[in-house]
Amino acid sequence: MAGIDRSKNGHDVDDLWRRFKDFADGSARDQLILAYSPLVKYVAGRMGTGLPAHIEEGDLISYGLLGLIGAIERFDLERNIKFETYAISRIKGSIIDELRALDWVPRSVRSWARQVERTVTELENELRRAPTDVEIAASLDVSVAELQGILTQISSASIVALDEFWTLSGSGGDKVTLMDTIEDETAPDPARALDIQAVKEMLAEAIRRLPERERIVIGLYYYEGLTLKEIGDVLGVTESRVSQLHTKAILRLKGRMKEQIEPGEPLR
Repeated sequence: MAGIDRSKNGHDVDDLWRRFKDFADGSARDQLILAYSPLVKYVAGRMGTGLPAHIEEGDLISYGLLGLIGAIERFDLERNIKFETYAISRIKGSIIDELRALDWVPRSVRSWARQVERTVTELENELRRAPTDVEIAASLDVSVAELQGILTQISSASIVALDEFWTLSGSGGDKVTLMDTIEDETAPDPARALDIQAVKEMLAEAIRRLPERERIVIGLYYYEGLTLKEIGDVLGVTESRVSQLHTKAILRLKGRMKEQIEPGEPLR
């Protein structure tokens, strides 16, 4: 991820924060937006991987810019977290909200995503292990080649990922993602921290139970920041195959997490 220039137009970023937060300086706010704008391009570039060709990166950047502005306005300097971590979560959320509002995903793809997710979860509960592609395909009454094609369609037209947002109870509507959970060590409400920790632990256990190659894809993509093409080079497979592995992993994780938490519902 591109670093943030700590000095913008002769102004120290920390000084800009103080001017904006203490004196509501509009000029300082605009300079903060400019200073942190590389975050928007970074997130838009990452999220643009695998999206349909008609979804332009420029549109994603414009959606993400709204999230950055909101993050700058809402950020609390007293919280013991990095602004970049907080902002990335908000930028992702803004892009996802705008894309979902467009409702560009075909109904057939949404339907297949639900079927695959449900089938994988049912097979895992029945077999007590991760089902193979052959078993998943047989349960769906399709061939393995057809299943791989379905996974490719879901991957190319889906926003669902570890960027799924979860609403925290007692937080005034604040949301966190599974991967970018922000823990505020100084928060006065310990229940909120427990909620976040519970989600993190459930997600870690769900990732641990993934088949090895899917676990590697998740680790390299979300933790190491590699692109699908770079992961393909590491694993010695095509970018398309990595995309299929990523999609299967996400559907497995969603199914497992849904058994304990419903997206959009309070954690407590």
